[in-house]
Amino acid sequence: MEIDFGFHVFLLFMMIIGSFVAVFSKKLISSLVSLGTVGMLLSIYFLILGAPDIAITQLVVEVLTLIILLSAIIDRDVTADMTSSKVYGFLLIFILIISFLTFLSYSYFIFPEFGKANMRVGEKYLYLAPEKLKSANCVTAIVLDFRGYDTIGEATVIFTAIIGVMVLVRKKGRKDE
Repeated sequence: MEIDFGFHVFLLFMMIIGSFVAVFSKKLISSLVSLGTVGMLLSIYFLILGAPDIAITQLVVEVLTLIILLSAIIDRDVTADMTSSKVYGFLLIFILIISFLTFLSYSYFIFPEFGKANMRVGEKYLYLAPEKLKSANCVTAIVLDFRGYDTIGEATVIFTAIIGVMVLVRKKGRKDE
């Protein structure tokens, strides 16, 4: 089943809206929720484009970053008044749940049946690894030699996220407000 162009445009449009909300929001918690929504949509987009390893990496980095940033925001902004935004919070949660359930039901028809591969690239790697690389462990040979740039890219994303979080939550060098 092919995904139509409208669905791609819808996901990209929702990511752009979430980015604008994250940038122009007055409250830190609203920016953080919008940033998490954009990261989740980006992960879904990577999954639809056929890159599940990058989607998983994006999701893990997004969740870890959001947890660390949320703990930093809670420690820093304890006087925030959350009663005025309860309705918007429930509405946002409702929209996210409906979006997730829609994606879940839609993905049921997209992915192949469990145990049946839809790409044959893995077979080529599996047969070429022992004879070309002279490696006893095919998984290591595939990850390090055939998929080396992808592995370096994923490690760079994780490293950059960790450094970014460390810069944001550091105490030394921050001026008191």
